[in-house]
Amino acid sequence: MALAQGIPQVQYLWFRRWPGLDETVRGLPGRPVPLLSRDGVPRLPVRVQAAVAGCVLTRGCDLVHAVMTIGNSFPPFSRLWPRLVGDTPVLHTVPGVMNPAFLARSRPLGPTVALSEATAAQMRAAGFGEVRVIRPVVRLDEWPLRPRPASDKPTVLVTGHHDPGGGAEEAIASAAVAARAGARFRLVLALRDRPGQDTRALEENLRVRAARQGLPETEVLGPVCDMHDLLASADVLLYVPRALGGKADVPLTVLQALATGRPVVLSEQPQFESLRGTVLRAAPGDCDRTGRLLWQLLDRPGWWQNLAQRGRATVEERFGVAQFAAQYSRLYEELLS
Repeated sequence: MALAQGIPQVQYLWFRRWPGLDETVRGLPGRPVPLLSRDGVPRLPVRVQAAVAGCVLTRGCDLVHAVMTIGNSFPPFSRLWPRLVGDTPVLHTVPGVMNPAFLARSRPLGPTVALSEATAAQMRAAGFGEVRVIRPVVRLDEWPLRPRPASDKPTVLVTGHHDPGGGAEEAIASAAVAARAGARFRLVLALRDRPGQDTRALEENLRVRAARQGLPETEVLGPVCDMHDLLASADVLLYVPRALGGKADVPLTVLQALATGRPVVLSEQPQFESLRGTVLRAAPGDCDRTGRLLWQLLDRPGWWQNLAQRGRATVEERFGVAQFAAQYSRLYEELLS
């Protein structure tokens, strides 16, 4: 979406769900290519459709831009790739790497872009050659700075996936530390599921865990289609995974929260280095320190305001559309020249 909106001189072909149309892509420039999907989740049948359609469409394109996480199916896919696209030049943007061990068995699809220097270094060491770093983008016109909610009980929002070590359990334990220290707040978890997970059971387990930790009013939501109102209603975003597990190096929700003017507490991951000095961080799994940071942040309005302003300024400076579009435009010109 960011590419299609930010580089209007390029005519993109992009996949979309069919039947139905996600409102977030309505009116998106370019030509949508429909893929039959029940719920928009990229299960195997959807990936097969994308591969088949891609083989046909690439023959009539000047450039393929693959935005693709490196997971367990990527190593064999990367070896088949040259047969699929022929001589069409390819640019590969890697949102994240599920396991660094996959890199040793993979081949580059073409020139590669990472979202963080940490992932770029891993890929260079695995033989991917020169890997450039282009940070993700947030459209500031779509994510305006919002005032802090006027409420007697602040809201702490937790985002992530229902993954082992994905941060939900750590967030509950950290929130319990803050509550025992005297913080008063409402805890809301907005978590995405993975194909094959029993979402209802996972959500109920989190409610039970929160109640046992002294947080009986915890709300557990499913996937949220539009984060604007949810982030605007929150006071703090808590994102504390032990491992990213293939999630984006710099999650968009974190950047959207900062753009909205919401302080963020993160686990100490090397991929988050570009946010140093902007967010609060604790070692992965250190729920005591995370909880104390949360308590202090909720207890000190001046500190909250300072971090809110700093977060917005960081997004404007480092994650804006102009820099993002200029970097990718230069790459396109190099590949097509």
